[in-house]
Amino acid sequence: MARTFPKLIVLLTIFTFFIVHSESHGFSRTLSLGSKRLKREKMIHLHFYFHDIVSGLNATAIRVSEAPSTLTSTTAFGAVAVLDDPLTETPEATSKLVGRAQGIYASASQNEVALLMTLNFAFMEGKYNGSTLSILGRNTVFSEVREMPVVGGTGIFRLARGYAHAKTHWFEPTTGDAVVEYNIYVIHYY
Repeated sequence: MARTFPKLIVLLTIFTFFIVHSESHGFSRTLSLGSKRLKREKMIHLHFYFHDIVSGLNATAIRVSEAPSTLTSTTAFGAVAVLDDPLTETPEATSKLVGRAQGIYASASQNEVALLMTLNFAFMEGKYNGSTLSILGRNTVFSEVREMPVVGGTGIFRLARGYAHAKTHWFEPTTGDAVVEYNIYVIHYY
């Protein structure tokens, strides 16, 4: 029995070495949530208005690319725009600015007006100042309510997940300008 105890210690040491190192691959390692001081999760609701202005001298969304077929397509299939749209508390353009929607959208359907949206909502108000939420999804523009996933965030919204509901508040067909109401439900650590 006395001679098997040292062998058991050696075997346990070797076994522990392989278990610990099986989680590490040189470039990565497994961490506990507590190691990053992440406490609990909570869900919040954000509500604001997105002002997409594509006309005039002060446009906030600008078409940067289009396929030749875009000119004859009823859905503008192939058109790509870059945006830096204001986010406000109420639908009026003069309302309090709470952030900016910065990103890209592309007309990605040949059969309906549907955009691929890649957006960062960069907040600049209150405790959310400096934090962002990232949205990546399909926006069928003429649907009453569109749902897109929240795929991440920074600052307060680090490790965020959730969904966004977009609903057109106002649309001017001759210019393409629009105001869109956003309701976002986000789960994040605090």
